Amino acid sequence: MNDAFESGAALKGTADRALLAAEVVLDRMRDVLSRRLRETGPGRSKLPDSEQHFAHVFAWHATIVEGLRETRSWLVRLEKDGLLGSVECDLATIAFGEQLSQLVGGVPMSQGEFARLSAFGLFEEAMALAADSAVSSLISTSESGRCHQRIAEAMADAGTEGLFDRDGLGQDLALIRDQFRRFTRERVAPDAHRWHLEDRLVPDSVLAEMAALGVFGVTIPEDFGGSGLGKLEMCVISEELSRGYIGVGSLGTRSEIAAELIQGGGTAEQKSAWLPGIASGEVVPTAVFTEPDTGSDLGALSSRAERRGNGWVISGAKNWITHASRANLMTLLARTDPVSRDHRGLSMFLAAKQPATASDPFPDPGLDGSEIGVLGYRGMKEYALSFDGFEVPDDALLGGKEGEGFRQLMRTFESARIQTAARAVGVARSALDLGLAYAVERRQFGRPLIAFPRVYRKLAVMAAEIVVAAQLAYGAARAKDAGRRCDLEAGMAKLLGARVAWAAADNALQIHGGNGYALEFPVSR
Repeated sequence: MNDAFESGAALKGTADRALLAAEVVLDRMRDVLSRRLRETGPGRSKLPDSEQHFAHVFAWHATIVEGLRETRSWLVRLEKDGLLGSVECDLATIAFGEQLSQLVGGVPMSQGEFARLSAFGLFEEAMALAADSAVSSLISTSESGRCHQRIAEAMADAGTEGLFDRDGLGQDLALIRDQFRRFTRERVAPDAHRWHLEDRLVPDSVLAEMAALGVFGVTIPEDFGGSGLGKLEMCVISEELSRGYIGVGSLGTRSEIAAELIQGGGTAEQKSAWLPGIASGEVVPTAVFTEPDTGSDLGALSSRAERRGNGWVISGAKNWITHASRANLMTLLARTDPVSRDHRGLSMFLAAKQPATASDPFPDPGLDGSEIGVLGYRGMKEYALSFDGFEVPDDALLGGKEGEGFRQLMRTFESARIQTAARAVGVARSALDLGLAYAVERRQFGRPLIAFPRVYRKLAVMAAEIVVAAQLAYGAARAKDAGRRCDLEAGMAKLLGARVAWAAADNALQIHGGNGYALEFPVSR
């Protein structure tokens, strides 16, 4: 059994052949999917609800293959820049070996649910994929454990920065990353766990510093006071901030959603009125979409906006509204057509509100709210809101158009999902940092934990999976920056990123043993 490929070129060649074999199986899955669609009846564009598991299995396999494509592209960029070294080759070997093993045996969708080719009846294809010489070579080389050991040794010697900073993103993005890494280390990480344990909002002083750094206007055009940067820069910034504290990394999301809504659907007056304030941090937005009885089924929203005089009156309930008390702008989705029962009757409003005071979290007439206590993801707080005669002016209607709210919102989801994926990568990196530090410092049976294979293999797999998740997010961001539709890629990046963050957090906690259950240890967060 080999413990490494002879060169980067040999690894790339083997990866190319393995990727081709995986794509052949994915094509067979598409054939089966197309047949099932035809069997559901003419004109059907989606599978019935009874086929949810089938559709989920396909989504996961397509996501893994796309992740491998982006990992292969990462190798090519590194080689072109003269940055492809043995550590990067080891990371890619584990990434390919682990992901290919999952394609063959079952992709974990949760603790006890797997995406298996058997759901498609592709037993022979699964065996053929396992027997493919390139696939088996990558799996066996990864399983030898030497790649894991070398990566763990490299991390123990120099930390995790070298593993992820040689990413082929270029010097400009490296400078941006360094700037936000310094900010996170100095102003976020030292207090993040205390904020979490005390269930506190991220302090106003930190928000002010983030605003000064341009966090809230990364992708807003310079004409409106923003930095005019792309989604790739947004990814790098979100990743570093979330690595310090997920609440801080998420603060920019509300601004990103609001800015995208206004840039994509707002009038010239709305853009001039709101975008500069969002970019400067003076305007703090919150997204007011979901409702208690609808959840993700946004088309079924029941909150109402009724015309009255020169404006609108909002009534209804909203749930899981992040950062609602401190915000002074609500991007609010409500039904303006009382006859409609689907998304076509929804409209988007740019509704100004007063931020919380010392004595009243919701001082506006017609608006009340209560905090929803949560296990984690603190720093902004979640709220249930109640609207009862809340008034907004006529020019609050986004774009001045009724019935366009759902479509306007959907256009923002690519960016929102890319940023969510980047935040997930940041959380995963934080878990790896904590797991690595504990494994190096903690000694058992006369040796540091990192010397034990069960520990260093966990750390190496965490690192390799982070590479795949990050490259998938970066790939979606590049597509968005190039003006290409990337809803599938963005969804894949979010799907895989969330799983990688969960797995990294769990592995880091396991490395801590019983201490991972103690609130005093940041890994519990």
